[in-house]
Amino acid sequence: MSTLDGKVALITGGARGIGKAIVLALSNAGAFVAFTYKTSESAAKELASELETKGRKALAFQSDASSSDQATQTVEKVVMECGQLDILVNNAGITKDGLLMRMSEEDWDSVLANNLKSVYNFTKAASRQMMRQKSGRIINITSVVGLTGNAGQANYAASKAGIIGFTKSVAKELGSRNILVNAIAPGYVETDMTGSLSEHQKKTLTDLIPLKRTAQAHEIAAVVKFLASFEANYITGQVICVDGGLTM
Repeated sequence: MSTLDGKVALITGGARGIGKAIVLALSNAGAFVAFTYKTSESAAKELASELETKGRKALAFQSDASSSDQATQTVEKVVMECGQLDILVNNAGITKDGLLMRMSEEDWDSVLANNLKSVYNFTKAASRQMMRQKSGRIINITSVVGLTGNAGQANYAASKAGIIGFTKSVAKELGSRNILVNAIAPGYVETDMTGSLSEHQKKTLTDLIPLKRTAQAHEIAAVVKFLASFEANYITGQVICVDGGLTM
């Protein structure tokens, strides 16, 4: 029996990067996985096909996580298809970096909407079903930048810090219904985003990390899988840093 057999999981922003690694990890652990994407249609279809080839069922939904209506519709479709929703992973997010004095209001609003409002949208929609079930796991992907701040990322850091406060508040609200709410704060992860860095930039980055390397996406996904499992049955309202020691 796999760790998450019989469970239904929904991952936002699941077509690429950390989101894709989470989709694969939860699916491999036995969960029925649904995931959203905004623009990466070909990547989403490829991922769904990969899971089906392995004999795992997957649902891919095009959805703008910053839209409350679309979030509600997506959750309703998952529940209609599967009859339940046990795990929500709020992973969708974007960056639009720039120094504050040069940051447009549009870039501020866009990052806050995609990174923070999206967590509100999907958590509110999913919690209705989880409250009826009297069980559920909500796992929010924040960032170490939400704890430390970072020059040139005021919008991103604010959105990720907001997720931390949101996580702790909702954990207190939903705990009596056996709904556990936690956050994971990754450090620097090998993704398409960091792939554009020069060798000098990568070395400067890794010199700051006690483990002297960046993370792999599957290392973040492994902690998501743990928090979704029975073994994490008494953990809620926590922020777990997966950062190679960067913030200690």
